[in-house]
Amino acid sequence: MWAIVINPVSGSGRGAVLGREVAGYFASKKLSYRIITATSAQKLRQNLSEYLDTNGNDCEGVISVGGDGLAHLVLQLVVPRKVPFTVVAAGTGNDFLRALGWQLDGLTAQLDAVTSRKPTPVDLGLVDSEWFGAILSTGFDSIVNEKANTLRWPKGPMKYNLAIAMELPKFRPLGYQIEIDGQIIETEAMLIAIGNGNSYGGGMKVCPDADMSDGLFDVMVLRPVSKFEFLRVFPKVFTGQHIHHPKVDIYRAAKVSLNAEAVAYADGERVGGLPVRAECMAGAGLSWTP
Repeated sequence: MWAIVINPVSGSGRGAVLGREVAGYFASKKLSYRIITATSAQKLRQNLSEYLDTNGNDCEGVISVGGDGLAHLVLQLVVPRKVPFTVVAAGTGNDFLRALGWQLDGLTAQLDAVTSRKPTPVDLGLVDSEWFGAILSTGFDSIVNEKANTLRWPKGPMKYNLAIAMELPKFRPLGYQIEIDGQIIETEAMLIAIGNGNSYGGGMKVCPDADMSDGLFDVMVLRPVSKFEFLRVFPKVFTGQHIHHPKVDIYRAAKVSLNAEAVAYADGERVGGLPVRAECMAGAGLSWTP
């Protein structure tokens, strides 16, 4: 039995559309499946938890049809139960899917692989007992996330861009204490990203060389630059070329602790205020890669 978990409102309704496509695929292959959905994240979590408690031993895999928020929710339930999972790109960011290596428009090829191959271990991040798949971040982007979450318009990625325009003029670098595999670094920074996957924000390759199979995070630290320089360098994040800037430091580590007067987000979901401690858990999840 497969569990197809659908957020019908993700991606302005794309979740419902792709959910029907996924269910149609399983029906056409005569594979047994159960659709799990709800009108709220809390109810959906309850429904999936109850399903896994009853059918976890017989569940061949969980298909998360939604955005990174739904994938984040699914992770919390499948990882402790050692149930395989995959992510279908039905959100606005879809960075978890990118981290796993799938194409945004390759649904049939992805489902062919999922239903015909065995899953393999993938690394996941654990921050204060919460699992994450792609990026844990703090600094300017978290402030932008806080602002974007208050905006009713525009929808999609443009909301993030508007929040950047609103927050950058008043943003000031923050003082951080960073512990990286026991090494303590005191620095001011505009942004810190701890990458298990390589992108966030809908394809911003903030940690372009992060690998979900090496047992390590890539940690990107952007030290203070002028507002003009920030705007000049910012477009390079979509290609990953920003890491060559002299104010960008890259570290690799299995354990990272952050402390500052700041908040953190993981997979676009609010973790809360610092301090936080993150650990790369090698092979903690089971999934499929191309």
